[in-house]
Amino acid sequence: MSPRRFADRRDAGRVLSERLAATARENVVVLGLPRGGVVVAAEVATALAAPLDVLVVRKLGLPWQPELAMGAIAAVGDVVETVRTDAVLARVHVDDETFAAVRDRELTELRRREAAYRGERPVVPLTGRDVLLVDDGLATGSTMRAAVVAVRRSAPHRITVAVPIGSPTAVAALQPDVDELVCLSAPRSFGAVGEGYADFTATGDEEVCAALARATGMS
Repeated sequence: MSPRRFADRRDAGRVLSERLAATARENVVVLGLPRGGVVVAAEVATALAAPLDVLVVRKLGLPWQPELAMGAIAAVGDVVETVRTDAVLARVHVDDETFAAVRDRELTELRRREAAYRGERPVVPLTGRDVLLVDDGLATGSTMRAAVVAVRRSAPHRITVAVPIGSPTAVAALQPDVDELVCLSAPRSFGAVGEGYADFTATGDEEVCAALARATGMS
């Protein structure tokens, strides 16, 4: 079966919000994962009239194959969580020094993006709230897993992950770690997140800032 196709990330966010509206709860905060996930999340937050914040997550790619994640990092405030992709690290040898060097480099970029996206706006409190984590898709699931671990540290009432498209393997692996997982399309033929979009143009920092600005409930 071919993956469901969305026109672009904003279209995907609108379709996703229709699904989420049926079970929307009070006291919800929407967190978008940059870059593309924030564009999807902005549509969801607007539809649910919920506050939107950004949760910066960075993939830790293999030094010789950066697109393949050996782990990921995520930060909520000063707390930084690191997760390892065991399936990848079981196949390739990465010593601790190399892993730490990649993590340190990506942490520098994570903090840069946080400053660029949030500016002086404080972090939206998550304790006791229903947190809705949104990305534009799940491939390996490593970045979303890091996001879930980081959010869990803030003692939310409930965590829901919502994506337009995902790998069936990643969806199944992540499901036990959250209270609810909503994925509109998880085709057995999944190859890449971009297959679910007619327009999957890379999202820039300016587009992330614009999405945050137009969403409701930013304060």
